[in-house]
Amino acid sequence: MKEHEIVSAVEKTTGLGDPAHTEQAVRATVRVLGERLAGGETRHLASQLPEPLARELPPQGEGERFGMDEFYRRVAREEGEGCTASQARQHSRAVMTALRGSLTGHEFDDLATQLPKEYDDLLSLGPVH
Repeated sequence: MKEHEIVSAVEKTTGLGDPAHTEQAVRATVRVLGERLAGGETRHLASQLPEPLARELPPQGEGERFGMDEFYRRVAREEGEGCTASQARQHSRAVMTALRGSLTGHEFDDLATQLPKEYDDLLSLGPVH
């Protein structure tokens, strides 16, 4: 998928209605995900993302350990626009759904195996409540 296709999919799911804000939500989620992933997983993920999104990832992930609530707080902070952790949850889940559809092979599964069970919320395909 191209970046605008990912942004469009996230915008449709979240109803944000502002492509610039939606793009910031996508970048924020990818950036924070890059902080959480370890080793070469960030490089593997970057190889399958459009270049503007790939640049949001570090070449080598540090695998910083933080929980799901902190993930959403970090996304909200990175996203700006007065985003709350609850909104960041909705946006991040939409981003992950879009990424699931754009990654080839087992890349999404490889990414998911690096995340603890608590992150099942982020990876869920179910509706956000």
